[in-house]
Amino acid sequence: MDTLFPDLEPEPQRHQQDAPLADRMRPRTLDEFVGQRQVLGPGSLLRRAIERDELASIILWGPPGSGKTTLATIIARTTKSRFISFSAVLSGIKEIREVMKQAEQRRRAGGQRLLLFVDEIHRFNKAQQDAFLPFVEKGQIVLIGATTENPSFEVNSALLSRSKVYLLEMLSESEILLILQGALQDNERGLGRLGLVVEPGCLEQIARASQGDARFALNTLESAAAAKRITPEVVRDALQRTALYYDKAGEEHFNLISALHKSMRSSDPDAALYWLARMIEGGEDPMYIARRIVRFASEDIGNADPQALAVALAARDAFHFLGLPEGALALAQAALYMAAAPKSDAAYRAYAEAVSDIRAGKIEPVPLNIRNAPTGLMSAFGYGKGYQHAHDYEQAVTDQDCLPPGLKGRVYYSPGESGYEKTIKERLAHFAELRKRLGARKKPR
Repeated sequence: MDTLFPDLEPEPQRHQQDAPLADRMRPRTLDEFVGQRQVLGPGSLLRRAIERDELASIILWGPPGSGKTTLATIIARTTKSRFISFSAVLSGIKEIREVMKQAEQRRRAGGQRLLLFVDEIHRFNKAQQDAFLPFVEKGQIVLIGATTENPSFEVNSALLSRSKVYLLEMLSESEILLILQGALQDNERGLGRLGLVVEPGCLEQIARASQGDARFALNTLESAAAAKRITPEVVRDALQRTALYYDKAGEEHFNLISALHKSMRSSDPDAALYWLARMIEGGEDPMYIARRIVRFASEDIGNADPQALAVALAARDAFHFLGLPEGALALAQAALYMAAAPKSDAAYRAYAEAVSDIRAGKIEPVPLNIRNAPTGLMSAFGYGKGYQHAHDYEQAVTDQDCLPPGLKGRVYYSPGESGYEKTIKERLAHFAELRKRLGARKKPR
């Protein structure tokens, strides 16, 4: 075992009964792995590469508890290569250079190739990521990076272009339920020997609350197992305790981001600035704050001030370019702008209603008049027939229906009276009046 960078492959003692349930129940083979069939199903490229020990550099991108580290563990068990790992949270440029030197020496000596697993690779800065690049290019290491963040923004483009990105999806409730049932039935590594009594619906309760995070679900089940009889009340208590245990930032993490969001929503710039500073000084990931500000610009301001989204995105890019401490000022500027901007959640509500209709089954074909008709055959079937090209009509307004017949007259977007939305509301009212006054379609100009 490497003294500085230990092998990721679990040692036998890792599955002793005093280890956490989530650790003990970690799948050991691809056949035990639950979920992610889109990338690990039978015959998939990634599965074949793992089974044949022909893996090239990859980035595993997915939410917490989706199986990134577990998959790396399985690779460690199946590969004939030297497999070492370290965390971006704990390692710096010195450690990276040392392991790269080891890899180079090993390859020159004709030894095993090196598979290097880097957890939370998004936490490495550009210089740290650049240290990997020449060794990846020369084939001296195979890099396996894991990240919860979008690699397009958090991984150097040169390194990204030399790696295959695999998106791991949030586990479904049925998949989480399967994992929980496996833990209850497993006598060797799970809770099977405890003789637990689980009342109906309790596992489903945990699965729903886990939001696709298998680790969270197993931690909750282990906490509830202390009661011997698992009831809905026991699960509710276990969920509260697991949330505090599971998130190192604890409840305060959520309290602070809630305070920032609600201060901006309440148009209180001083409070917004205070909570922003509290989060940054407390060590919160500034890019997490930036994402929340971007979300706020669309969710709480929308078209009342369309410029808000541009300001939020510019602040994100500025921080990405500057880093700390200078980049914090860009986030502060954006938070102040959001707090001072006119507010509207009309866009948020409009989209939610459209999604609600779709999920309720209101799925209809696109009306023929607004379909594309690139071929004569499609035109013969009525594609594009009756289409009114808006620019050929007075004030570019027509009376054609663009919603399917079953949704005719459905209104999703109702602009408010704040900021620019007041102008939009007046404009839409004018369009409606014009259509009403026209009655029938106007002749082209």
